[in-house]
Amino acid sequence: MTDHALLLVNLGSPASTSVADVRRYLNQFLMDPYVVDLPWPIRRLLVSLILIKRPEQSAHAYASIWWDEGSPLVVLTRRLQAAMVDHWPHGPVEIAMRYGQPALPQVLERLAAQGIRKVTLAPLYPQFADSTVTTVVELARQTITEQQLPLQMRVLQPFYDDPDYIDALVASARPYLEQDYDHLLLSFHGLPERHLKKLFPSGTKHDLRAAECCEGASAEVRAVCYRGQCLATARAFATRLGIPAGKWSVSFQSRLGRDKWIEPYTETRLDELAQAGVKKLLVMCPAFVADCIETLEEIGMRGSEQFVEAGGQELVLVPCMNEHPEWVKVLAKLCENA
Repeated sequence: MTDHALLLVNLGSPASTSVADVRRYLNQFLMDPYVVDLPWPIRRLLVSLILIKRPEQSAHAYASIWWDEGSPLVVLTRRLQAAMVDHWPHGPVEIAMRYGQPALPQVLERLAAQGIRKVTLAPLYPQFADSTVTTVVELARQTITEQQLPLQMRVLQPFYDDPDYIDALVASARPYLEQDYDHLLLSFHGLPERHLKKLFPSGTKHDLRAAECCEGASAEVRAVCYRGQCLATARAFATRLGIPAGKWSVSFQSRLGRDKWIEPYTETRLDELAQAGVKKLLVMCPAFVADCIETLEEIGMRGSEQFVEAGGQELVLVPCMNEHPEWVKVLAKLCENA
């Protein structure tokens, strides 16, 4: 049977580093109600204000990390796609982006036109969040329903604590962790606290700033607590490598706006670690499976500069899993099981 496609979905990227393309991309991204969860009129006003200056700033950031082949995120996702072909015998392996190109609705329509009848949808996010997983799944479902596509869809669920995923994460990072270093910072993408709280069952009392987030929490809370899932990934990773408790920590990056976001903040931790005497700092970003502007520019460039200015000597960015052979095998197994 070759009528069952695998569709790998990542966040997306501007088409180019031009201000116009970046503005178009940011508008699509920020107008997603799962990203900026405000009523449409307020969201439209807020995003319009952001788009006055932000596109030019972001265009400069994208230009600093852009490759000859294009956006690193898109290029790396295509490399992962190519590597997955030999591991998915059921049909074609395609990629789509939630924002930008290749657009998810158009890819689904093309698969249906090719005679595909089953799709395993794989949002490439280890941890669950509405602004990553839910928005992808809902857009796919909406497209299938509204376009009346004859597609049956199965969805890869978050795999933040899957032992095989942790092993792949370890395998990809091991060469960097076998070198001398003072501290490992696991920096995850941040989220506003309200994004998590609104998903908790009514009456839930859950401290989103506790070091032991989600320990003892109900299954319903653990299933939607992004912060707890990030901490679980970090603990499993450190345990698997035997990293002593004081030699690693967790933080959250990429804040936008004035809302209260989950803590601790990466920029705060960079200063704290430098001031505490850490000289060589390793930083890895396990919320991402492919390197992108948040890893290459935010951490690898701006974060490195901040750490050195605060008194550190060297920040080493540990690459994401990208198309690492162990990750390819694990992703194929996860998708097969889905």
